[in-house]
Amino acid sequence: MASEQFLADYLPILVFLVIAAGLSCLMIVASLIVGKQRPDKEKLSAYECGFDAFDDARSKFDVRFYLVSILFIIFDLEIAFLFPWAVALKEIGAFGFWSMMAFLGVLTVGFIYEWKKGALEWE
Repeated sequence: MASEQFLADYLPILVFLVIAAGLSCLMIVASLIVGKQRPDKEKLSAYECGFDAFDDARSKFDVRFYLVSILFIIFDLEIAFLFPWAVALKEIGAFGFWSMMAFLGVLTVGFIYEWKKGALEWE
């Protein structure tokens, strides 16, 4: 009896998964049927990182590409801390507010430093 109730509790999740899988398959099939399939040389060519693909996969990239990507990841992750802070601002009070202001101050100083050093210039 308890196992039947346990399985009945999970029935809505199963229904949701079946509907989601069905809609996903339906959309894929519909896009294949309705969409225009006209591949040409330009569409089939490899294109990455803003320039054409190289012959050798081990060729060197400009270090600025890596620098900009790492800086983006760092600032993106730091900005992600603002969302839970904004949601919980009433509960954390003045201490939480000033802690985040200190965090944003350090973030701003780092950003200004990178800007002055020219790390954000692509040329």
